Amino acid sequence: MSKPRFFPLIKKFVAAFALLLLVAGCATTPTETMLAVPAPAQKYAAMVIDGSGRTLFEANSTAPRYPASLTKMMTLYLLFEALEQGRVSKTTLIPVSANAARQPPTKLRFRRGETIDVDSAIRAITVKSANDVAVAVAEYLGGSEDAFAAMMTAKARQIGMRSTVFRNASGLPDAGQQTTARDMAVLGMALRARFPQHFHYFSESDFMFRGRLVRGHNDMLGRVRGVNGIKTGYIRASGFNIVTSYDADGRRLILVVMGADSARQRNDHVEALIQRNLSPASNTTTRLLYAGEQ
Repeated sequence: MSKPRFFPLIKKFVAAFALLLLVAGCATTPTETMLAVPAPAQKYAAMVIDGSGRTLFEANSTAPRYPASLTKMMTLYLLFEALEQGRVSKTTLIPVSANAARQPPTKLRFRRGETIDVDSAIRAITVKSANDVAVAVAEYLGGSEDAFAAMMTAKARQIGMRSTVFRNASGLPDAGQQTTARDMAVLGMALRARFPQHFHYFSESDFMFRGRLVRGHNDMLGRVRGVNGIKTGYIRASGFNIVTSYDADGRRLILVVMGADSARQRNDHVEALIQRNLSPASNTTTRLLYAGEQ
């Protein structure tokens, strides 16, 4: 008799539950902790740095990964820079081209020829991760999305992102668009340090647009006290990604998790990393336990 179709799911659930127990309380020695990490290992990467840029934790941090919508962090970096330089204001109207309007979801579903003001565009990108708005911003600032992607890559090198190449402004699938967990940590820290006056956008979980409430999907906001941004991302090739900023009680962290199997798994892992790196024993050696490890 064949096994029931749901049998593999039960096994997976049991394994996941066991890993959560390990995160909560398993220690091998007084100087070593065990941290369960998302699977599959070939997609997983993570990094935690403190406010000074000191590395507190890393796993596969320089391995190439797809950024997915974490890409929009650099789109916003260049938009914030344009605001600072006076090239745009928060009331500047950005036109939506046919190319921008045809981008796949997630998006605000603009039609060709419509416009969006810069303030709303920032919220659409941070909260909704709107692909149509990201492309409209790229075309407005760069003349074309390809030219803007080259600007993004150049800025990445300038701020110390050594291994990132951008091909578009949204993070939609492109085999040539790659980054690393380390580079995403650098970008997260640069956004927080360079644009403190704009960083509040990343902590917003919803916004009003054209009379309707637009909700976001960064469930880390409000889940852990001290979390104040930054950005989530997903495409099939990348798995579930996130860059998270923590700022509370005199401790500042930037955390990156890439390649999780689900948003819940990703968020659980971020929370475990926060707890570990805020604990008095955060200077202990950590051994990674991958799903499926014996």
